[in-house]
Amino acid sequence: MLIVLACIVVLILLITYGRLNAFLAFLIVSTAGGLMLGIEPGKIGPVLQKGIGDMIGSLAIVVIAGSMLGKLVADTGAAQQIAGGLMRSFGQSKLQLAFLITGFVIGLPLFYNVAFILVFPLIASVVYRYKLPAVFVGLPMVASLSVTHGFLPPHPSPVALVAQFGADTGLTLLYGIAIAIPTVVLAGPVFSRTLKNLKAEPIRTFQVKEMSEDQLPGLANSVVTAVMPVLLLATTTILSGVIAKEHPLKPIVEFFSDSAVVMLFSLLYGTYSLGLRRGMKMKEVMGIYEGAVRDVAMIVLIMGGAGGLKQILQESGVSSEIASLLSSTEMNPLILGWLIACLIRVSVGSATVAGLTAAGIVAPLVVGQQGVSPELMVLSVGAGSLMFSHVNDAGFWLFKEYFNLSIKETIRSWSLMETIVAVCGLLGVLSLQLILN
Repeated sequence: MLIVLACIVVLILLITYGRLNAFLAFLIVSTAGGLMLGIEPGKIGPVLQKGIGDMIGSLAIVVIAGSMLGKLVADTGAAQQIAGGLMRSFGQSKLQLAFLITGFVIGLPLFYNVAFILVFPLIASVVYRYKLPAVFVGLPMVASLSVTHGFLPPHPSPVALVAQFGADTGLTLLYGIAIAIPTVVLAGPVFSRTLKNLKAEPIRTFQVKEMSEDQLPGLANSVVTAVMPVLLLATTTILSGVIAKEHPLKPIVEFFSDSAVVMLFSLLYGTYSLGLRRGMKMKEVMGIYEGAVRDVAMIVLIMGGAGGLKQILQESGVSSEIASLLSSTEMNPLILGWLIACLIRVSVGSATVAGLTAAGIVAPLVVGQQGVSPELMVLSVGAGSLMFSHVNDAGFWLFKEYFNLSIKETIRSWSLMETIVAVCGLLGVLSLQLILN
């Protein structure tokens, strides 16, 4: 644990005081940390490559294609049209509520990183056009995305936890929504009030170019193009649960349920609907896309570096060590599962790894026990897996780079928001336990 702590401190110092590029800092700290944690020197290179490759491989297409679509939406005036529609419908006073609800709805069918990349251009367009505090406006939506990712099926981690604890999916979703609503309100609109004076200029890729009304695309066209990935993924998620495995349409549904395929299709649709259909030349559209790639290339590398450090920590057995130390303690299983997930999350960085590792340790101790709700166990472990995201988590860097914050400001906003989500999640679980018993 001291070695892990030292790695995190050195990483922060290299980036903040040493002014070192974050990707290089990750490589240096990951290599040194692997040696100190006892990984064979000859295996450190392959472990790093696997961690970086897994992270970039899972995110590169989504991040780059999502940035292309977002920049197209911004540069063609679609973001201006959507932002204006939001302000007319909700007004500035209820804008946070609009973003909170939008994040919750979008977050239900989408993986967190995908959802963040898709909704961020909308946040940026409102912030730049109406000169509003970026973190104050955007945090409620981000909190919604995080909560749905950690608490609610059909997200991969909650679904896997449901299987490990033998819980009922529908009941888990029902309990999860009951806990998620007050959690999102506290972590989003309430907490964001303390961040009104936090100055941030979001990445300028999505800065709206002001246009006259006659130059803007239609509101319906703008909204459909911007949310096309959400519509496709939500549709395929519903169809996957309805269509039988042997049905001839099943392979087609599975094909379109992949986020990379969805982003490619959505990008092609946007190229036509906002570009070619409205008289733009293909070369002009491609120029927009090239600019988007230049803006996010380093972000992809930084997230890859975070994946390398995560893999080093995972390979060294840190998560298993923490779990074994706590598994013999006598405490409420709901608190035990939450605590193990918290410590692994803070040490390793991955919410999914934290949740599944904690469940693997706790499930054999509680499955079948009287008075222990498997659905509440899923939610307690899921809440713990979101605790205090920091420099070893790709989500931390996604928030930092897109909102253009310092490490200190990201900890002050993103990390504390995640901590509030984890603590409120546990309190909600314990409250439900009292009610159910």
